[in-house]
Amino acid sequence: MFATAILALLSLTGAQSAPEQALPYDEVVRCAGLTQAASELEGGESGEGRALYDAALFWSLTATQSAGAAGRTPATAEADQTRARIRAVRELSADNADARADLQRCRARTPRLG
Repeated sequence: MFATAILALLSLTGAQSAPEQALPYDEVVRCAGLTQAASELEGGESGEGRALYDAALFWSLTATQSAGAAGRTPATAEADQTRARIRAVRELSADNADARADLQRCRARTPRLG
């Protein structure tokens, strides 16, 4: 099931419209960090948690692709996402309004996966 989800996401990331592909690397990493943090905080038991997990997986894969296109190494991309997730956990835990708004924008850009 997990492998199927990854293959579906990889095919979707290649088929995204220009606005998603045109996002700067830093914005993609921000979305990856926010969705990963929100998924972590929500847990995977609810429908919301599963949707956040899907969004986190999508943005993580998109960030990895974006990193490669920007000439960054996989290790750098992973470190960037880790820093973004840690920052986002802090912000979302503190109910930071800007972080919540950024998360909603990221979720609006996430394709429907189911």
